[in-house]
Amino acid sequence: MMRLFKTIGFISWMLLSFSCDEVTERKPIEDFSTLMQAVSRNSVLAEDGYYVWGGSVVKGDDGKYHMFYSRWKEEYGFEAWVTHSEIAHAIAERPEGPFKFHDVTLPARDAVYWDGLTTHNPTIHKFDGKYYLYYMGTTGDGEAMRKLNFSHRNNQRIGLAWADNPNGPWHRSDKPLIDVSDDEKSHDALMVSNPSLTQMKDGKILMIYKAVAKKNALPFGGPVSHLAAIADSPAGPFKKLNQRIFYEEGQKFPAEDPSIWYDKKVDTYYAIVKDMKGAFTKRGTSLAFFTSKDGLNWAKAEQALASTLQINWEDGIQKVTKLERPQILLENGCPIMLYCSVSENNPFQEPTYNVHIPLKTIHTNQER
Repeated sequence: MMRLFKTIGFISWMLLSFSCDEVTERKPIEDFSTLMQAVSRNSVLAEDGYYVWGGSVVKGDDGKYHMFYSRWKEEYGFEAWVTHSEIAHAIAERPEGPFKFHDVTLPARDAVYWDGLTTHNPTIHKFDGKYYLYYMGTTGDGEAMRKLNFSHRNNQRIGLAWADNPNGPWHRSDKPLIDVSDDEKSHDALMVSNPSLTQMKDGKILMIYKAVAKKNALPFGGPVSHLAAIADSPAGPFKKLNQRIFYEEGQKFPAEDPSIWYDKKVDTYYAIVKDMKGAFTKRGTSLAFFTSKDGLNWAKAEQALASTLQINWEDGIQKVTKLERPQILLENGCPIMLYCSVSENNPFQEPTYNVHIPLKTIHTNQER
């Protein structure tokens, strides 16, 4: 049986290694759910004593796969993501793992810094030979609470660290890359977080980020929106656009955690988004699939449902209570892996982990 699993794993790896550039044509993705393959029980990242959340992966010049993810000690409780999270780094030989902890990339530093106590929800990119790690950072009173600590939550800002090697050393900005807007009536007057990025058709860098306004009663504020910003360089500066994305009229918090990418072969932008209550998929909390021709005007796909709250393991389907923080890994322009955060039961009671879901490649002239 072990030999069989090793053989299956090797075949899966060979399929993932297939270069998109080897196909002369590629179809636009119409139904993302058909790309999602069965998952090996070894394709998870979990750590004893820690909650693990939100893994983003890049292939290094060393040929290995480097995951950057959030973790915080279980003893503080799940809601301590906002007070005690740190961004850690794990390495694997293959994109599906297994990943092994290597180091802490962005630990806590002095609370006087804007990101002094918490770093969270990373997304890693390689542009022009350099590695860029975008993330949410915050500071506050440092008190872990059973409920959300709003002194930390409302101080969330978007930051950037950069390095020539995914193993570091990492250089970390002392100021946010994206800060809240000065206009008290703006969609991002209260807090900003959860960046997602892609290089656009014209070479510029598009960021879509989560924003919270002050229009509703504090401390929660709201509504929760997604906004866009564009820069000529991965390091910014980013120019904000006053345009709400992934929203539904009448919904105060319709979506979260987009993962965006651009496929130049079909001239299309794609996004996998957490649908908070089923506004887009009509299937309750789920993952929704969007497309765009310019990266700014998005529409849910005709087949909007990417996944319900379940994992298709190689040995059976499992329902879960949380499946979010989707992150796409591209190789040669193709999405080859989907990384998601998982909680099987109540997150206040159970540890969490990242799951690594292999994807089929879309093409027209060859069979995989």
